[in-house]
Amino acid sequence: MPLSNDQISAASSAIHGAQRILVIPHANVDPDGLGSALACFLLLSQLGKDITVICPDTKPENLSFLPGFEKLKQDIDGSQNFVITVNLTEGVEVDKLRYTVEDNKVNIIVMPKSGVIRPEQIAFGDTGHAFDLIIAVDTADLPLMGQFYTENIDLFTSVPILNIDHHISNTNYGQLQMIDTTAASATEVLYDFFIHEQQFRDKITPDIATLLLTGLITDTRSFQNPNTTPRSLEVAAELLERGARQQEIVQHIYKTKPLSTLKIWGRALNKIQIDRSAGIVWSTVSREDLAEMEATSKETAGILDELISTIPDADIHILFTEVEEGGFKASMRSSAGVDSSSIAGKLFGGGGHPRAAGFRVKGFDNFDLAVLDTVQKLKQGMIAQKEAANSGPVSSQSQIPNVSTEKKSVTESKQPTQPAKSKGTDVMKELSGSDTPSDADIVEGISGQ
Repeated sequence: MPLSNDQISAASSAIHGAQRILVIPHANVDPDGLGSALACFLLLSQLGKDITVICPDTKPENLSFLPGFEKLKQDIDGSQNFVITVNLTEGVEVDKLRYTVEDNKVNIIVMPKSGVIRPEQIAFGDTGHAFDLIIAVDTADLPLMGQFYTENIDLFTSVPILNIDHHISNTNYGQLQMIDTTAASATEVLYDFFIHEQQFRDKITPDIATLLLTGLITDTRSFQNPNTTPRSLEVAAELLERGARQQEIVQHIYKTKPLSTLKIWGRALNKIQIDRSAGIVWSTVSREDLAEMEATSKETAGILDELISTIPDADIHILFTEVEEGGFKASMRSSAGVDSSSIAGKLFGGGGHPRAAGFRVKGFDNFDLAVLDTVQKLKQGMIAQKEAANSGPVSSQSQIPNVSTEKKSVTESKQPTQPAKSKGTDVMKELSGSDTPSDADIVEGISGQ
């Protein structure tokens, strides 16, 4: 649903009341997630806020053209500052301070210039967390931030979170939410938020407009995807009027590809398989393929939308890619008759949008066999979903057999109950947070779609 006035008001109050703000998208970030994060950084910095913007994994060099890219950090200073306070009563002055470390002890020596310091004048404490507010963008669930989340769980459980997203699979984490599942991209949600407050609206520069348009163009695949709405086109037009550099976006996103990317795309095309009776088309990219072509798993982004999904007469198009950290990511596109987000969520703990979703699988010995097993489960899920749709009002997702409930993932075992509502198994969520048209956006364990 579109943003309500109450949501906008609460988000504005939280931002105005905070000084030190952390902005972060999902791991394996895509253009929508990164564009959203950098747009927040550039706009809120104009308000005098101290903004830290995180890219929770390797910065994607193909997006280095985005304004503010050089400001991205990959981690925060999580060290604790322990403070020892000496209350100086009347007549007490400090001359020198020194310390020694011996026998696993730190001895802090305070030498008074006058007077006497007594034990009751000593107090202890720490500086607390470095942030007043966390803004999570384009991220359906906190674990989709990957290692950054698992290494900073205390931060996410103690600092208020503003959750800005457009995924239907969003778990509504955080104290504040601005989630519009009718929006084509997270940047579209952000734009609607910015223009509702004069102080924000006046600060939408051409750089910020370019960032917002980048997310909208890529998540709609240049307005070709079914998530494109009349509002999406209106927002694009308004961003162009505000100076968004559309040709710069097109040139870097669609017309600039290294040789390694072209090679791995060719390998994926060569390995396409079709199950005509089931209506499934898929291809695979193994670690061996990546190594041979000197490519990375991130370079497979675009293969599904530009190549595989163009094959007719199929209900599901899917690309399986082995990833460097282990396991594989699966990015799906489906016809109007199949809810891919429902299937991905019930079978594999993934998610995304009805026509574009994804998930991640871990814990297999043989990639090719694991892919075939996954395809078989997808067939069963499609059959169950169609039977449920024909049988009545019971939700189709509830009828899909849950095939992945044996073990809980390590990631889930570390998650606090309040902020993280997602459930994991051997098969884990993709890390992306975005949504429809991009391999990075959907799953979120991976990056997206």
